[in-house]
Amino acid sequence: MRVCVIGTGYVGLVTGACLAYTGHHVICVDNNEEKVKLMKSGRSPIYEPGLSEIMQEASEAGRLEFTTDLEYGVSHGEILFIAVGTPPLPTGESDTRYVEAVARGIGAHLQKGYKVIVNKSTVPIGSGDWVRMIVLDGVTERHQNGGTKDETAKQLGVEFDVVSNPEFLREGSAVYDTFNPDRIVLGSNNPRALKLMEELYQPIIQRKFAEDASLPPVPVVLTDISSAEMIKYAANAFLATKISFINEIANVCDRVGADVVQVSKGMGLDSRIGTKFLQAGIGWGGSCFPKDVSAMVHTADDYGYDAQLLKAAIEVNKRQRQIAIEKLQHELKILKGKTVGLLGLTFKPDTDDMRDAPALNLIEQLNRLGAKVKAYDPIVSQTGIGQGLSGVLVETDPERLADGCDALVLVTDWKQFQSLNYEKMAQLMNHAVMIDGRNFLDREMLQKAGFRYVGIGRS
Repeated sequence: MRVCVIGTGYVGLVTGACLAYTGHHVICVDNNEEKVKLMKSGRSPIYEPGLSEIMQEASEAGRLEFTTDLEYGVSHGEILFIAVGTPPLPTGESDTRYVEAVARGIGAHLQKGYKVIVNKSTVPIGSGDWVRMIVLDGVTERHQNGGTKDETAKQLGVEFDVVSNPEFLREGSAVYDTFNPDRIVLGSNNPRALKLMEELYQPIIQRKFAEDASLPPVPVVLTDISSAEMIKYAANAFLATKISFINEIANVCDRVGADVVQVSKGMGLDSRIGTKFLQAGIGWGGSCFPKDVSAMVHTADDYGYDAQLLKAAIEVNKRQRQIAIEKLQHELKILKGKTVGLLGLTFKPDTDDMRDAPALNLIEQLNRLGAKVKAYDPIVSQTGIGQGLSGVLVETDPERLADGCDALVLVTDWKQFQSLNYEKMAQLMNHAVMIDGRNFLDREMLQKAGFRYVGIGRS
């Protein structure tokens, strides 16, 4: 099938590259010329395991193109994905101006024939009808004939439906998640649009590119647009709440002498609860959870409902980021004049994304308290993107990080952090203290290496 993906951020680029890899002819559109040049050369502008290889193979096969020409992309695609960013506003609402600009641009370039316009961006609930209205605005602005928007579109032979197709990709494993999804959600009021979308996803539904091709077909949830939009928000809000819940339990464990790692294990073996997202730590961050939970709260407020549980999940998460500071103060007393090293800067491993990363809060708080802050991150230190950070010295290796530190804080649970030379690092430190902000490291190993180990909820 012919596909156009507009926006080559995290979601758009992964979606476009993976669909091209499965056999569709995909044109990805972005208004950033330098970024398009980079992608045409076969390089990915984001760090995501496996993505560059997928891009290169699909491009060499002639199924993946990159352009700044929106008209070219719209005329090519039977299915048009809107995959631009919807960053949070200070109010908690999603900023939809980029979606609006793309929808209007699509309308301006629609010609005779039928298209499916897909909201892949995470948009506020009710955006399906809004996007349809904006697309029609784009159509009528091009052809003023005195009739209604629908009449103008009909006279021009322009037909389209809007589909909500939320993404559930995890940064760091997005390519894997695309080919091995738990479900595919499609929301539309027209069976014709849903049929085309199911056809598009058949290679993935039938697990032709899955890790285990013997599994049953991927479940497809067919629903109305608003329910599809709600599924995305509800899923992320639930996962964020689950993390905040176990962090509450960890804080109680600290006070009563229990070990939250053992508590989580005992809870997670209950099939109704499960083990995923039950790892206590210093809170959630990134581009999805903070934005989506806040947007859900804002939507509830707009419709006269006080979402108390979700508001509490947000407040617990804010407070949890202070836990590492409190533990440092307990171990070092006055932080002014001390040097603290952060292991990890990105909000999670296997990504270069630092949006709403807990490390940024720690840097700000430690600076405020007069501490010197150093950091090491496998991606940030290598790529040089840490040069834009203020209040922190980004070191090039873990041992340089440890040198002269009074304490280390494990912020991001990069796998390689489990096998560093902690014995040598301890010797380089003024005080060998490790605050394990993810309960990720081997406590006994660190203690043998000479560290005083402090976890979260692990008295």
